Amino acid sequence: MPELLAPIAGNVWKVLVAVGDKVELDDELIILEALKMETPIYCDDGGTVSEVRVKEGDSVNEGDVLVVID
Repeated sequence: MPELLAPIAGNVWKVLVAVGDKVELDDELIILEALKMETPIYCDDGGTVSEVRVKEGDSVNEGDVLVVID
């Protein structure tokens, strides 16, 4: 199961996917906010979202799992 990891520490500003959603390469899945800047997180492979491990407003550290894709 490929896991989408947080590239930076920040807050989850927007979650754009839900469990069961079909995603493709370069789809925008999550938007993180760090240092007053929005950082979109893109899908690096296609598949189906099996887990969303964060919700809007959560704080994440670099390397935390955000989404799992099957």
